[in-house]
Amino acid sequence: MRGLGGMTFCFIFQKKLNPKNMIRITKLATLTVLLAGFVSLQVWAQVERWQQKADYEMAVDMDVTTNTFKGTQKLHYTNNSPDTLTRVFYHLYFNAFQPNSMMDVRSRTIPDPDRRVGDRIFNLKPDEIGILKTNSLTMNGKPVKFHHEETILEVDLVEPILPNSTVVFEMEFEGQVPLQVRRSGRDSAEGVRLSMAQWYPKMAAYDVRGWHANPYIGREFYGNFGNFDVKITIDKDYVLGGTGYLQNANEIGHGYQDAGVTVAKPTGKTLTWHFVAPDVHDFMWAADPKFTHEKVQMENGPMLHFLYIKSDKTEENWEKLKGYTADAMAFMSANFGEYPYKQFSVIQGGDGGMEYPMATLITGHRNLRSLVGVTVHEMIHMWYYGVLGFNESSEAWLDEGFTTWGTDIVMDAVFQKANGFVVDGSYRSYFRLAASGNEEPLTTHADHYNLNSAYGPAVYSKGAVFVEQMAYVIGKENFNKAMLRLWNDWKFKHPTGHDVIRVFERVSGLELDWYYDYFIASTKTVDYGVKAVEAQGDQTKITLERVGYMPMPLDVVVTYVDGSQEMIYLPLVIMRGEKPEEAGMPKRVMTEKWPWTNYTKDVVLNKPISQIKSVEIDPSMRLADVNRSNNTFEVSVAMPQR
Repeated sequence: MRGLGGMTFCFIFQKKLNPKNMIRITKLATLTVLLAGFVSLQVWAQVERWQQKADYEMAVDMDVTTNTFKGTQKLHYTNNSPDTLTRVFYHLYFNAFQPNSMMDVRSRTIPDPDRRVGDRIFNLKPDEIGILKTNSLTMNGKPVKFHHEETILEVDLVEPILPNSTVVFEMEFEGQVPLQVRRSGRDSAEGVRLSMAQWYPKMAAYDVRGWHANPYIGREFYGNFGNFDVKITIDKDYVLGGTGYLQNANEIGHGYQDAGVTVAKPTGKTLTWHFVAPDVHDFMWAADPKFTHEKVQMENGPMLHFLYIKSDKTEENWEKLKGYTADAMAFMSANFGEYPYKQFSVIQGGDGGMEYPMATLITGHRNLRSLVGVTVHEMIHMWYYGVLGFNESSEAWLDEGFTTWGTDIVMDAVFQKANGFVVDGSYRSYFRLAASGNEEPLTTHADHYNLNSAYGPAVYSKGAVFVEQMAYVIGKENFNKAMLRLWNDWKFKHPTGHDVIRVFERVSGLELDWYYDYFIASTKTVDYGVKAVEAQGDQTKITLERVGYMPMPLDVVVTYVDGSQEMIYLPLVIMRGEKPEEAGMPKRVMTEKWPWTNYTKDVVLNKPISQIKSVEIDPSMRLADVNRSNNTFEVSVAMPQR
């Protein structure tokens, strides 16, 4: 008979059994079927991992004179977990911008503070600090107890939230916009009035690891996917942009209205902007009465919005930025997954560049390459932060690493071709970090790196190296397929680093857990060398050595005196397979597996040493070998002269 989970059970009896034995066998068969069904359900639960959902309805009144706001929030929170929740937590990010907050203390005590922050929070005046507080909160109409713990609202529930149920939280809140210090705030150095990021009480993420109610120290973010319906009432002269589709464009005007539509002048002092954003995990908006709003409708792509303060520092380069942004959007959609939203907005604001769903805040007084580069970088975040929803706090290397790698690839395609290895800058940055003695494993939480100078090269540069080196390990063709499969399998699902590894394993057929364990979870480095090339009769013995602690497969290219080349490929035994030959690489003439326990490996080439000019490990430069001085052996130099 066929049991649950597609498992077949067959009982063959060679002699007649008595009824008691038949009863025992029947019970055993029933138990086996039930166990098979349980195993099947367990496998399904692992494949279809649950995630919470948070749908927000918010209305906020912004007073641009006092830089304060009041708002209401209705949150439909769906507990898709198997757990019963007795507490919930909200982020109150603006409270970080107060003297003696954790962000302030961290900035004033870390040996190398972010120059944008320094002691600026400590010196904020009362009307310059950030404030976000909850005045009332109910769940399903019943008041709940809550406590403000700086940037976290701790909530004790009167009734638990059961698995697979939805509850409604209703809140009244108010806040004060801080003077712009980090990402969000008012009156930036470039004169932008409002950069409203992390401005509302936001439900903390809950996943298979539990709650992620991390205080805001200044790094990255992680949230639940959901739908946002947001109404913002503000002075009628202000122009807004950000996350979401404007629902009342023909009432608002400011360049959003349909062609040919005449917008009536508002009778009062304010306008209410109504935005809707589906399938996002945050909501940002920015506003300034001086904003110029320009649009570019892509063919078979989203509408691109550009909001900036036009001046002699912005006008020429922002006009050129439009074409580059469209080209980059088209390249990403074609190669790494189609952008799923109908619009993307590039907005002047913030203190550098920061990604938010469907939009980015960037500083605008830049030269063209810098302006295009920051826009491309933040736009690529739409894939890895915005849609794949990597946990930027616990696994910052995933989001920043994939995005930094993508920035190099896209800038090479749409702006200017790189001289040499496209990802060379990230490799060199990582090598400096590895040599500094300050490197920490990439599993370190973003807020907990000992040094700012170690955080950036780790999550941005080493993260990018992880991606490019993956193509070296599994082969470029497999890599390209895996990047698309990662998008198709995991969009809107918050994959982890281990999920990413499994995608590359499924596509390549290789075992890759060792790559994660060494390169992500440790600081061990790669260092291989060509130790010797010696004549062995009519053959040549090549001795390779592993100097560093991290094992890696090797592409060893032999260059002959006549200029031709061949490749010796040495996959690791623990890979349980090998990558296919790659286009554009020398013909593979030999494959020998290398056990990671062995620090040296001899390979014998059926060519006399007199025909060999040199032997080089990975001339493609993709192997993150921290000491390339021992990677090449020049035979003609080493051989004695006659």
